[in-house]
Amino acid sequence: MGLLAWVMMGLAIWHFTVWLPDHYWGGIVGAFIGALLGAAIVGLAIHGFSIPARHATNLGTALEGVPGALIGIGLIYLEGMRRERAVAAHSAA
Repeated sequence: MGLLAWVMMGLAIWHFTVWLPDHYWGGIVGAFIGALLGAAIVGLAIHGFSIPARHATNLGTALEGVPGALIGIGLIYLEGMRRERAVAAHSAA
């Protein structure tokens, strides 16, 4: 259940990407994947790479997915910006 809580929190954070410019690597789907993977990986890292059981999951468990989702979205955004700059530099030369 902990993994479900982390992924759902990543999905909730992903919805806010509509207010940012679309410079994500892979577009909005790339941001979606980054949010879900980031939330799951950081949640697993916080719990020592074990998934909390059904009765060990609470609101705090879900909130552990927030930093991972933000990190995942940020990394996908930075990669998208890097790729756009490389294409622009290549076409200008």
